[in-house]
Amino acid sequence: MQKPALDLQILTLPDNPGVYQYYDKDGKILYVGKAKNLKKRVSSYFNKIHDTAKTNVLVKKIVTIKHIVVPTETDALLLENNLIKTLQPRYNVLLRDDKTYPWICIKKEPFSRIFLTRRMVKDGSEYFGPYTNFKMVYTILDLIKELYPLRTCNYDLSESNINSGKFKVCLEYHIGNCKGPCEGLEPLEEYQRQVNAIREILKGNFKESLKDFKKLMTNYAQNLQFEEAQKIKEKIDILENYQSKSTIINPKITNIDVFSIVSDESAAYVNFLQISHGSIIRSHTLDIKKKLDESDEELLELAIVELRERFQLLSKEIIVPFEMNLGENIKVTVPQLGDKKQILDLSIRNAKFYRIEQLKQLQIVDPDRHVNRIMAQMQKDLRLPVEPRHIECFDNSNIQGTNPVAACVVFKDGKPSKKDYRHFNVKTVEGPDDFASMTEIVGRRYKRLLEENEPLPQLIIIDGGKGQLSAALKSIDELGLRGKVTIIGIAKRLEELFYPGDSIPLYLDKRSETLKVIQQLRNEAHRFGITFHRDKRSKAALNSSVESIPGIGEKTMLALIQHFKSVKRLKLATEQEITAVVGVSRAKKIVNFYHSKPN
Repeated sequence: MQKPALDLQILTLPDNPGVYQYYDKDGKILYVGKAKNLKKRVSSYFNKIHDTAKTNVLVKKIVTIKHIVVPTETDALLLENNLIKTLQPRYNVLLRDDKTYPWICIKKEPFSRIFLTRRMVKDGSEYFGPYTNFKMVYTILDLIKELYPLRTCNYDLSESNINSGKFKVCLEYHIGNCKGPCEGLEPLEEYQRQVNAIREILKGNFKESLKDFKKLMTNYAQNLQFEEAQKIKEKIDILENYQSKSTIINPKITNIDVFSIVSDESAAYVNFLQISHGSIIRSHTLDIKKKLDESDEELLELAIVELRERFQLLSKEIIVPFEMNLGENIKVTVPQLGDKKQILDLSIRNAKFYRIEQLKQLQIVDPDRHVNRIMAQMQKDLRLPVEPRHIECFDNSNIQGTNPVAACVVFKDGKPSKKDYRHFNVKTVEGPDDFASMTEIVGRRYKRLLEENEPLPQLIIIDGGKGQLSAALKSIDELGLRGKVTIIGIAKRLEELFYPGDSIPLYLDKRSETLKVIQQLRNEAHRFGITFHRDKRSKAALNSSVESIPGIGEKTMLALIQHFKSVKRLKLATEQEITAVVGVSRAKKIVNFYHSKPN
C-alpha cells in the first residue's frame, strides 16, 4: 500500500512537463527523472509491480516527491542531465567518466600557436575536440607540421616587440620549420592565411587546402621552379593520404552527428560518430551501467545530451535508430535507406563490437558478474520466474531402432557440470519409439531426484519439437511437477522454442547469448548420447563375436570388451597385445579364430 502522504503528493502533481525527484525518509536523494506529464509518469511507479527487483526496492524507499515544472520536454531533458550530475542520485545512471580528453588549441594571439592541451581557458582561443585518444591528436599535429611552417615559441609577437628587434630567429627557422615571424620575416596576413587553412582541416574540410596547394604547385612548375613544385607535391600526397584514412561517406552529408545504442540486461553501449564534409572525424563509445530497468530510448536521450555537451557539438541534424524529441532546433532523422542508413548501421556495428570487447574483458576480470548477467538475460528472454542456474537437457539416440539410449546433460551457472551427466538405457519401450522413450527417461530422472531429495532444475530442455515436449510432459504431470519447473522443447530446423500449451513457438535472435547457451546444451546432449550409443553397439557386436570363439568364457570376454572396445580393433590387434590382456593360450585361440575366418 502507498503511504497516505505519497497519495496526496501524487494527486497534487501538475500535468505539465518537468523533472521529478524522489527522496527517502532521511531526505537523501534516490532518483531524478524527466516527464512529459509529471502526474502520469510519477503515478506509474506506484500503481503496478515492476519487472525488476531494483525498481520495486526504489519505490518502497520513496517518502518525498519534489518536482520542477519547465516549459518543454527538451528543457526537462537538459535539466534532468544537470541535476543527475550535481546530485548524483543512487538509482540514476551517471553519464560521466574520469578521463580528461585532449583538445587542439588555436591560440588567440598574433601569429597563433597551435598545440595540444587538456585545459580549456576562456580567453577567446579556439578549441577543437575533444579527441578520444592521443594518437589521433599527434597524427593531426604531425600533419599540420608537415604542411605548414608555424612557430612553436611562446614569445609575445606584438607589432611593437617585432619592430624593436626584441627577438631573434631560432633553430626552427634555420631548418625550415618556421619562417621567422619574430624578426618580421613573415607577414601576419600570410601566417593567418595558413592558420585559416589549418582550421578547415581540423573541421574535416581538406578540399580548400588541396586546391591551394595544387594551384601553388602549378605556379612553381610554370616558372620552372621544379624543386619547389616537388615539395608542394609531397605536401599534397601527405594530405590526400591522411584524407583517405578517414571513412568517406558522401561529400553531400556534412555536419551530422550519429548516435546508436546496443543494450543487454545490465548495461547499454552508446556509439557516437561525427560526420563533417563527408568524412567521419570522430568516434566515441560510452558504456552505461543500468541502475533500474531503463529503456533504450531513455538512455539514448540522456547520452545524446551528455555527449553534445561534452564534445561541444553544434550540428543541427542527428541520426538515431528511433524517433525522439530533442527540441525544435535539432532535426532528428531515422533513416530507412541510403547513405544515412549505412552510417547508422556503421555506428550500431561499432557499439556491438565495443560491447563484445567489454564482455570478453568482464569474463576474464569478473567471471561471477559475467555469469550473473547471462543468467538475468536468460530469465528475461525465456520468460522464466527465476534465473536458470540449474538446467538439464535430454536427447534420445537410436540408429535403425537398435540399442535405444538417452542422455541427460546438466549445466550449472551456464557451464557444463559433467559429474552430473547421466546415461539411460531405455527399458520399457520396444522398437524405435522416441516419444515413449522420452516419457520413460524424464520420468525415471525426476522420480529419482524426488526420492533422493535432490534439487530440481529451474529449466528442462527437450531436444525436439512439440511431440517430444508433450511426451516429456506426461511424466512431469504424473510426478506433480507442472508449475514447479519450466520445461521447453527446441526444434532443430529453425531453432524454435516450444512451451507447453502454446502452439506458437518463440524465436530468439540468432546471435543472442541465451540461444547460444541452449544450443550448447542441445549439442552437448547429442554428443553425449551418440557416444554412449556407439559404445553400446560396439560392445554388443564385440560381445556376440567373442561369445562364438570356442574356449573363451565370460570373464575373458569382459576383459576384451573393456580393453579393445570394438571387434575391428580386436581383429587388428597383434598376438602380443591380446596376450597382455588374457594370457598366451587364450590369445592363440582368439588369433587362430579370426585368422581362420574369411574377411
